[in-house]
Amino acid sequence: MTAVAEPGHPGHLHPSYDTRARPMRVTEVRSLTERIKHFRFAPVDVGSVAVTPFAPGSHLIVSAGEHRNAYSLVDDGMYATGYGISVLRRGADGGSDWLHDNLSEGDVVEVEGPRSMFAPVLDQRRALLVAGGIGVTPVLSHARAIVRDGGQAEIVYSYRPGQAAHVDDLRDLATRAGITLHEVHGADATAALLKSVFRRQPLGTHAYACGPTALLETYQRIATEAGWPSARVHLERFTEPEQDPGEPFTVGLRSGEQVEVPAGVSLLERLLEHGVAIPNLCRQGVCGECRIPVRAGQLEHRDFVLTEEEKTAGDAMLCCVSRGVDIEVDL
Repeated sequence: MTAVAEPGHPGHLHPSYDTRARPMRVTEVRSLTERIKHFRFAPVDVGSVAVTPFAPGSHLIVSAGEHRNAYSLVDDGMYATGYGISVLRRGADGGSDWLHDNLSEGDVVEVEGPRSMFAPVLDQRRALLVAGGIGVTPVLSHARAIVRDGGQAEIVYSYRPGQAAHVDDLRDLATRAGITLHEVHGADATAALLKSVFRRQPLGTHAYACGPTALLETYQRIATEAGWPSARVHLERFTEPEQDPGEPFTVGLRSGEQVEVPAGVSLLERLLEHGVAIPNLCRQGVCGECRIPVRAGQLEHRDFVLTEEEKTAGDAMLCCVSRGVDIEVDL
């Protein structure tokens, strides 16, 4: 969201509401584990305290060399004076490796956001927070906000010994009233613990999870088996499961031009080739950046962002992964 001035309302120009691409300075680089580093960013102007606040579970987009990656913010977001992200080195010469190898305190990088795709439900009475590995970052943000507001939460952190980021932060939060932390190792032990904690949550609890695909699949399955409605079971993915190439389809633009999309090629790629500027980031259907409006057609939703209600409405799609038949888009 970009601030817009209104006549007689100069407050709308306050820079703390600016989420456009802008430079920020690295103020801290700290190793949390052998493969995870924590980075903090602050305004380049040392006299500025204008930092956009954010909802728990939000992410920041960081330009890392030739890459633009989204990283979850770890703070509660209310009174932000800077941004903190914790990054796992993935060893694939991508943005995470670039940050590990190139960023030092004092460097300046370009960031966008914060953006919210994993916010808490405001009227929840209690939260069940589930993290796997580096998926602890948005969960920590949720937990810190709950502590700040005097709420209640049960936290499950599944990690490999020696590879836990922010476990000390979670242990500190668990000393506060209303906060319980469970640390667990291994898929079988994690599944057994999730079965137990899902069954004992009181009415009004919402569950949130972030982590590897296998953990999220287990989390969803156990929640369903425990009778939880999908509206109370939330998650954030890093990557999507591999999908088949799909069937060819055609998309009509407002201009009347027809865009042919072959099997194994995304609509996003074809729109960009036709000169249609579409914001995009993950290209896996998990970040929500490439959402476009749809006027007609039979959609095959393959993303992990739109709610079931939004998919049923049929007026939007994530063009990086979703497909369909005889689609007309409002572009």
